[in-house]
Amino acid sequence: MNTPLNSTRPSSGSVFKTVMGTMRPNFLLLSIVVVLLGSALALYEGATWSWPLFVLLIMGGVLAHASVNMLNEYQDYLSGLDNLTERTPFSGGSGSLQDNPQSAPFVYATIIISLLILIAMGIYFVVLKGWMLLPIGIAGVLVIITYTSTITRFPWLCLIVPGFAFGPLMVLGTYYVWTGSFSWAAFWVSMVPFFLVNNLLLLNQFPDLQADREIGRHNILMLLGKRTGARIFNGFLLLSLLMLLLAVFSSSLPKTVLIALIAFLLAVPLFKLVSQHYATLDKLMPALAMNVIINLLTPLLMAAGLVWAMI
Repeated sequence: MNTPLNSTRPSSGSVFKTVMGTMRPNFLLLSIVVVLLGSALALYEGATWSWPLFVLLIMGGVLAHASVNMLNEYQDYLSGLDNLTERTPFSGGSGSLQDNPQSAPFVYATIIISLLILIAMGIYFVVLKGWMLLPIGIAGVLVIITYTSTITRFPWLCLIVPGFAFGPLMVLGTYYVWTGSFSWAAFWVSMVPFFLVNNLLLLNQFPDLQADREIGRHNILMLLGKRTGARIFNGFLLLSLLMLLLAVFSSSLPKTVLIALIAFLLAVPLFKLVSQHYATLDKLMPALAMNVIINLLTPLLMAAGLVWAMI
């Protein structure tokens, strides 16, 4: 991967602003609530609380999320994609590198440093808890490195890899670091963010469809069309609700976890909006906002339900 050269040296303030912008800080809340969910489940099942371990897990989740965001922004800058998209609060990139292209080499350097720190943290967790964590760590790094450049060119991979990263990888990885083992309860719990986060990226592809096509991406909307994409979205929405119910009723989790059903009050208007307005961007915008809320609120409330059961 080559970094663009530019003779104009940006100020330290503009570099910092650009690097932070490419991390998309507002979206990093997702990794925090997912780590909270995995941690709450582990504690409910008997793990011993440790503030240092919890802080490291939060740092690792946020760093992984920030790294994939930065690499996505950097590679979209190089391809010219973000010059073609219609930017929204939820899609089209942050615009940070378009506003300050001289900072691109510094963003690239930050990506490399972040990945090295992330790998070092992963090695530490493997030494601390055992080699069974290694496949999760390797898979996570591969997702970060290949998502924008490779995965987005394979429709079915592009559809399920985001949820795989934030669901099974992040939830199960967090759970294993706490407990040193895996469980079916952790698996079922991880499937809730699996379907929700898949939907998060899927719906965000609707506004960017034409721009993505122009730079060579090949996602599920291009393969099957917007109407089928909307049906997949609604199917995943229903499956996320089913996974929540299965996690409670098939894994002996406390009924207090069902407090997360509050988040699914948004599912009805969200389902309706996507069904009716998948082809009309301005009418679809409220659905993009609802989609973000349900992604953040559901794992947060599930974690709250687990903590509630321990009080």
